[in-house]
Amino acid sequence: MWQNMKNGFRRFMQGRYGGDQLSRAQLIAGLVCYLLALISRVTLFSYIGLALYFWALFRMFSRNVEKRGEENRKYLALTGNAKTSFRQAKVRAQNSKQYKYFRCPKCHSYLKLPRGVGEVTVTCGKCKNQFRKKA
Repeated sequence: MWQNMKNGFRRFMQGRYGGDQLSRAQLIAGLVCYLLALISRVTLFSYIGLALYFWALFRMFSRNVEKRGEENRKYLALTGNAKTSFRQAKVRAQNSKQYKYFRCPKCHSYLKLPRGVGEVTVTCGKCKNQFRKKA
């Protein structure tokens, strides 16, 4: 009986998009909205959470795979830069005792020097700008 239900669901989902990172983010945001609705007793949050759940289900059961894939690529492009920035900030914070971090005055990319080397001439790896910096 369970095998028949499992096979029936597989046949139903065949050709459909399924889930991705955007759908997962929508489900998490919907859960957060429901929790906010419970805590604050503002019903608008529960409606927003419900809308996010329905949108995620619509995307999962959609047969327009190309359009759903494009939506996910746009979401990943928008969130990818933020995730990279947070990850890099975490690494800079962890290594702050060993390295001095600073920005290139020309292109504003992050550079690092080992602490205690004194004043040195630094060449930016991105724009090749040279300047003096004390670590």
